[in-house]
Amino acid sequence: MADKPKRPLSAYMLWLNSARDSIKRENPGIKVTEVAKRGGELWRAMKDKSEWEAKAAKAKDDYDRAVKEFEANGGSSAANGGAKKRSKPTKKVAKKSKKDDSDEDDDDESE
Repeated sequence: MADKPKRPLSAYMLWLNSARDSIKRENPGIKVTEVAKRGGELWRAMKDKSEWEAKAAKAKDDYDRAVKEFEANGGSSAANGGAKKRSKPTKKVAKKSKKDDSDEDDDDESE
């Protein structure tokens, strides 16, 4: 059975993928993180995003159609996403315990 379709890219991500090369050309040796930062600045400064928003809307429509087809062919939306969602609370519990430990350390210092 085929895997569940991947979620569509946002208008920003579609634009960034097309603009990435020009950003790199204008800023030789720029780090990946800096490309994303510069891309964000350029995106926020853009006045007319309708072209990219239209492409994103089309990608979302295509995705919705693909998901319906996937589910109609016996695919389950809970089967793929459910396993990922179950593992996240475990990580959050670990983070909470670290915060609890740091709170206890703070109490020890004040005594």
